[in-house]
Amino acid sequence: MALFDLPLDQLERYAPAVIEPPDFDAFWQSTLDQASVKPVLVDVRPHRNELSLVDSWDVTFAGFDGDPVRAWYTRPAGVDDPLPAVVEYLGYGRGRGLPHERLTWSAAGYAHLLMDSRGQGGQYGTGGDTPDPHGNALGGPGPVTRGLLSPYDYYYRRLITDAVRAVEAVRALPGVDPERVAVTGNSQGGGIALAVAGLVPDLAGLVITAPFLCHIQRAIDITDAAPYGEIVTFLAVHREAEEAARRTLSYVDGVCFARRATAPAHVGVGLRDTVCPPSTVYAAYNQYGADDRALYAYPFNHHEGGEAVHVRRQLRWLRYHLE
Repeated sequence: MALFDLPLDQLERYAPAVIEPPDFDAFWQSTLDQASVKPVLVDVRPHRNELSLVDSWDVTFAGFDGDPVRAWYTRPAGVDDPLPAVVEYLGYGRGRGLPHERLTWSAAGYAHLLMDSRGQGGQYGTGGDTPDPHGNALGGPGPVTRGLLSPYDYYYRRLITDAVRAVEAVRALPGVDPERVAVTGNSQGGGIALAVAGLVPDLAGLVITAPFLCHIQRAIDITDAAPYGEIVTFLAVHREAEEAARRTLSYVDGVCFARRATAPAHVGVGLRDTVCPPSTVYAAYNQYGADDRALYAYPFNHHEGGEAVHVRRQLRWLRYHLE
């Protein structure tokens, strides 16, 4: 894909007036208050991962509406001291899979919690283990359009609430320093991590690439690539639903969360990315609430961004901010 979005000099200044619902803060505070009624940890049990250098636990915690959400907790073997923790969120369509699939953070010396995405896991990887009792069956199509006509019914209200609760869960786990917790993710995972940074005021860091759900109104106007393309397809069929859909999407827009975030941030973006267009990423980054932030752009890359080169940058940045 050739360059298709704004020129880099315009991207670096791009800070659109994304409109927030007047009850944005009240909506999220009420949602999180409802979730916090339930104790966060439900079950923590050792899991045999067939590895010698890291230990794993199968964790269940209470997410939105108290629903059980699964996660893998992994840390360096034989280390009992409290460690800084990295909470990771997954890309669209992917489930938590198996614990040996994602070892970067534990191999770097961190405690790592990988949150399953409710109702996802049927498109990539090795599956998920968390159904979404409020939406379609596990693995069903179109999370981005589930409940799209109401912010209270919308899928991402549930997933973002789960993600905030995942931070609470990792802070309650043994061997974690609760004051040194960072959140991370790519694509959908990046958008969810950004939302958490806007809702949890005392994170130690935010590490994201190509975040989904940023400046959504522009995204659905300039790209047909999935997952945004699923919204386009939905509205092409439900021709009178646009106003309700755009209102719902305004409650989960990453620009709104970015304005409220205070954690140091490390961001990556591919300038040829049609999945999460560069201007949508810059819209959030340029309005991010903390001065301690860095963005790395990859001019010749698509949604894959900087891959291993960028991960090396993330590791260096996290070492500085968590240790």
